[in-house]
Amino acid sequence: MVRIASVAAVLPEHVHAQGHIADVLAPLLTDDERLWPTIRRVHAAEGIETRHHALALEEYASLTTFGATNDAFLRVGTDLAATAARRALADAGLTATDVDYVFFTSVTGIGAPSIDVLLADRLGMRPDVKHVPVFGLGCVGGAAGIARVRDYLQGHPHDVALLVSVELCSLTLQHDDVSMANIVSSGLFGDGASAAVMVGSGRPEEGVEVVDTRSALYPDTLDQLGWDIGGSGFRIVLSPSMSDIVEEHLGADVVDLLAAHQLKVSDVGTWVAHTGGPRILESAARALGLPDEALAASWASLARAGNLSSSGVLHVLADELDAGGQLPGSFGVVFAFGPGVCAELVLLRWPESRPQSRQEEVR
Repeated sequence: MVRIASVAAVLPEHVHAQGHIADVLAPLLTDDERLWPTIRRVHAAEGIETRHHALALEEYASLTTFGATNDAFLRVGTDLAATAARRALADAGLTATDVDYVFFTSVTGIGAPSIDVLLADRLGMRPDVKHVPVFGLGCVGGAAGIARVRDYLQGHPHDVALLVSVELCSLTLQHDDVSMANIVSSGLFGDGASAAVMVGSGRPEEGVEVVDTRSALYPDTLDQLGWDIGGSGFRIVLSPSMSDIVEEHLGADVVDLLAAHQLKVSDVGTWVAHTGGPRILESAARALGLPDEALAASWASLARAGNLSSSGVLHVLADELDAGGQLPGSFGVVFAFGPGVCAELVLLRWPESRPQSRQEEVR
């Protein structure tokens, strides 16, 4: 039985209201002032109140090369990863030297050595720690990370694994690009990081059980989501039909996952949905026949920080674990989508004896 012992979510210190961000970024997208009101309207429609950025807003005007943005990614990303990892390990009652395996995911920057190696050095992990950096999963990376770490721990039941996600989406901003994809992206995506401690069945740490997982690749969707990578860095590919793909496929995928355990959608008490944006969340709710409140945690995370790509579902999961309130033995489902288009689903089960949440401990 693989368990998630803890999840820690962190955000950069630079936080601004969505309207102010639009005012600052609009001139970077175009010098045609006639288009600025359109950019502001698109940003205002994203369901977001505030977003956090890796850098101070005034610094983005000078970030005009991929080299400069990627240097910032490695510098700030390593700091955020270290903060998240330390918190997650402390919450699980473990230290960096207990970690046997690190799975690192990001789609907003690259490095060799990558952030997982920089993190191991920063935290003082053992020299024999196994580490796997993954680039390209995109928004699905948090859910896929849980699934792939589970795969590893099933074969290494006495090990401790650390899943780390760093997404600094603001650093992929494309200057002088007024494509609708870039306008939407500049108003939707935020910056953040997260870390989850997962343990195998031979470990004593308690946590939420990862019962099962499912992966899916949807046909004829290769051009719907991803990056067009060139001299200016990562140029977003974001089709408006993404929500239609979600609505068409998600319901059957979830039903298939649940049916393998004699469960139905109505048996799921906690939904951890990818914070892809208002249309994605609305389409997911329709596909599953869920009431509005079922995805409340994801809506709240979207409003507070925007779409955090692979860190999105981990931030929502951290919120759910912090809040508590799940019935002992109840089930949860994590789902997210990424380039391909692909999906990853994770079935969770809360422990029979419910530990205190952090909010309860404070009270």
